[in-house]
Amino acid sequence: MLNKYARAFFTRVLTPFAAFLIRRGVSPDTVTLLGTAGVVAGALVFYPRGEFFWGTVVITLFVFSDLVDGNMARQLGRSSRWGAFLDSTLDRVADGAVFGGFALWYAGHGDDNVLCAVSIFCLASGQVVSYTKARGESIGLPVAVNGLVERAERLVVSLVAAGLAGLHAFGVPGIQYLLPVALWLVAVGSLVTLIQRVVTVRRESAEADAATAADVAAEPKPEPKPEPEGRETAQ
Repeated sequence: MLNKYARAFFTRVLTPFAAFLIRRGVSPDTVTLLGTAGVVAGALVFYPRGEFFWGTVVITLFVFSDLVDGNMARQLGRSSRWGAFLDSTLDRVADGAVFGGFALWYAGHGDDNVLCAVSIFCLASGQVVSYTKARGESIGLPVAVNGLVERAERLVVSLVAAGLAGLHAFGVPGIQYLLPVALWLVAVGSLVTLIQRVVTVRRESAEADAATAADVAAEPKPEPKPEPEGRETAQ
């Protein structure tokens, strides 16, 4: 849902900013790298210390680079396989930093091994969810399912909850429990999405194998060539 509606909205909003960066000679790859560096810094500097509000502010400022770099590439007419590869790869790095920051907090001053494990599960499942689609497509399957929780949902739910939970440091009571609830929701949603994609790939692969077998069976078999007559042996 977020990919379909929110991405289109923010793309329109950020188009003038993307055009401004182009006029200043900034490349899309530079935006991708700087955006990822900002997200990683915000997550691994602030989150392990429990500074969820300011960490989320920093991450939010940089996370929109994921939309800006693609917008710039389209305006420049430079959409390429390399750009798509770099963007997808660094997305995984940024996601890992966010949930890794949560895990470090709960493993340290947060003192909650269960939530540390949930954070690690969110990190790992997010990577695997992305891998299942990429791997399915690489073997020629459409993987015609998105699933309950994709990257946009994982980030929005987690970051909004973390930012609000950070308001506890400013005296807002009880709001710190939003982050644990959000992590559980993301964990369950990621598991459901993973199952949806695995089931879809299993079904599509079975259909593709059956279609291939049917095509092979339908191919006309070559008629056997007549054996050449043998020469009579002289007596």
